[in-house]
Amino acid sequence: MIRPLLIAVALSALAGCASTPSTPRSSAAVAPYRDSVDLNGRIAINYSRDGKKESLNGTFSWHQSQANTDVNLISPTGQTVAVINVTPRSATLTESGKPPRTAPDLDTLTAQTLGWTLPVSGLRDWLQGYATDSEGKRFVASPANDNVITRDGWKLEYMSWQDESAKVPQPKRIDVTRIALGQAVEDMQIRIVIYPADQ
Repeated sequence: MIRPLLIAVALSALAGCASTPSTPRSSAAVAPYRDSVDLNGRIAINYSRDGKKESLNGTFSWHQSQANTDVNLISPTGQTVAVINVTPRSATLTESGKPPRTAPDLDTLTAQTLGWTLPVSGLRDWLQGYATDSEGKRFVASPANDNVITRDGWKLEYMSWQDESAKVPQPKRIDVTRIALGQAVEDMQIRIVIYPADQ
């Protein structure tokens, strides 16, 4: 249960880890925020717990409406291993062959399942290039303004873009690092590669 949930919440919002060749930076702002988004992607998570390094990989589909977010997690062999549904009133994790697990929100669900909180409620914004910075101000990513530390202690680095020369580029690869996790997990890095749902 812990492994699929960790991938899910690292998403609920999000890898191929190949680096992208450096290209000249544009000053264009990220595409406007959308309430409804359909994306697919890959994710890699590296973390340490009790001095032991762990690594997880998988793919996902992300369906977001104004109120709800649905995430399907797919194993490297192509099987759906977990489905997460987040609404304004609850977050539910469903794994194959197991009863659904529900909590009032995603952060509470992670605390109940993992034993420690993984605050990822900002991922609806992060996948589109938006965040709330450490001072509570709205951050808008662009190829020229590509990193921020969020209010809840995550460092976001927008490493590449779907089309960096576009007037309003959309994020392609995001590297996420937890600045301070607390006692249970010593460090965590997440790499997300995003591509449109039709790919």
